[in-house]
Amino acid sequence: MSEAGGQNRPATSDRASTGGGATRDAGAKRPAPGSRGRTTIEDVVVMKIAGIAAREVLGVHALGSGFSRSMGAVRERVPGAGRGRSVTRGVKVEVGEVQTAIDLELVVDYGVSIVEVAGAVRENVISAVERMTSLDVVEVNIAVSDVRLPDEEDEEEEEQRVQ
Repeated sequence: MSEAGGQNRPATSDRASTGGGATRDAGAKRPAPGSRGRTTIEDVVVMKIAGIAAREVLGVHALGSGFSRSMGAVRERVPGAGRGRSVTRGVKVEVGEVQTAIDLELVVDYGVSIVEVAGAVRENVISAVERMTSLDVVEVNIAVSDVRLPDEEDEEEEEQRVQ
């Protein structure tokens, strides 16, 4: 077979019918579905992922300073206010289009190696954020603001007893 241009074409057609008499070139590449549009990830999404991942590590008692935990406990008791806030307490992030940086403020349990806990937190947070968002985590800064002693009661537990 030959065409007007004198080129030989294979016996099978490389044109596909799209119905209604219209045809399109099957050889023409369409963009992958994942590349048709834009996905944005808000700061709060990364904050929640990082907060949950940090709390999963053995030796992390809480996130946030004592003051922010106290204020958060009060805020959570107000109806309609503070829902989900405890997950992001002690977490700050900067999110760009392809990268993110995370700052965490931890309270660790007495007796654990702070360096080992910080390393495990960093590893767990990076893994979770990169897996779930595909953002490149450029840094996870950790500030240990307190150590929870074995005989200390949580401020939240004390407040609940008083009610």
